[in-house]
Amino acid sequence: MARGVKTGGRQKGTSNKVTTDLRQLLKEFVTGELNKVDSLLEQVEAKDRLELLVKLLPYTLPRF
Repeated sequence: MARGVKTGGRQKGTSNKVTTDLRQLLKEFVTGELNKVDSLLEQVEAKDRLELLVKLLPYTLPRF
């Protein structure tokens, strides 16, 4: 590991292209899947739908 003055690489604060591309790809994938959620939930039994709702509540409502 070099000690002293940094002489190469990205400037501080410059984003990594691979990270930026990966984030964009994941964002598009998740958006596409979220658009399918309503139709997928209609195919699930009421009991399973309720279990899913209970699991997701902590991500949407604060705990008391």
